[in-house]
Amino acid sequence: MIQIIPSIAIRKGKVVKMRKGDPASEKAYDENPLDLVKRFESHGIEVIHLVDLDGAEKGSPKNFHVVEAIANHTDLKIDFTGGISTDGDVSSAYEHGADYITASSIAVTNPELFASWIISFGREKITLSADVTDVTSKQVAFRGWQKKAELSLFDHLRFFYERGLKYAKCTDISRDGTMEGPDFSFYKEILSTFPDLKVLASGGIRGTDDIKRLNDMGLFAVIFGKSFYEGQLSLKDLEQFLVKS
Repeated sequence: MIQIIPSIAIRKGKVVKMRKGDPASEKAYDENPLDLVKRFESHGIEVIHLVDLDGAEKGSPKNFHVVEAIANHTDLKIDFTGGISTDGDVSSAYEHGADYITASSIAVTNPELFASWIISFGREKITLSADVTDVTSKQVAFRGWQKKAELSLFDHLRFFYERGLKYAKCTDISRDGTMEGPDFSFYKEILSTFPDLKVLASGGIRGTDDIKRLNDMGLFAVIFGKSFYEGQLSLKDLEQFLVKS
């Protein structure tokens, strides 16, 4: 069964969501991060994707205290991302309670360093965030999606795949926060090219039909956000995918 992972993006202490990665579209939700994750946990969610937008913007993590609060008050597994750029950042994330880290920009600017983390910290604990501006150009975006790399997605994935990468989160930014549905052909192409890669789909999720289809395709996990915050996808809807361990 596909893993169901809510995304919680934090900026200045608030839970926020953007459309297509555009900061001008940012909307803050009246949700306390700790209360929110406790609701997720009570419905059987086991993993959350915690995005430190302040850290992504600054180039170093700024919200480890949120990680620590969630780790201390829940049994959730935390996948932390946002500004991770040094060995020390990775270690600090784990020390504050993260179970996994996801990194994007460092994999573009210093691929050898990111590749070394797969070995030194273990491939089970490291996820590559390989996000594209659109599925036609497949141009990789980084630095909170505000910069574009002279790099195509499949070349980017292949470099790390050949160095032991097990998990990759791939977002179609043109659909993120739109609730218009994911591009299923995009994920089909990734899975057929990298059959042993555990792919986390992100961007455009509307509801359970999208999740069922991604599950049937063989996606490892789905990350959702906007559809939940806007009331289009409920925790009750998700229970069919959640098996309490």
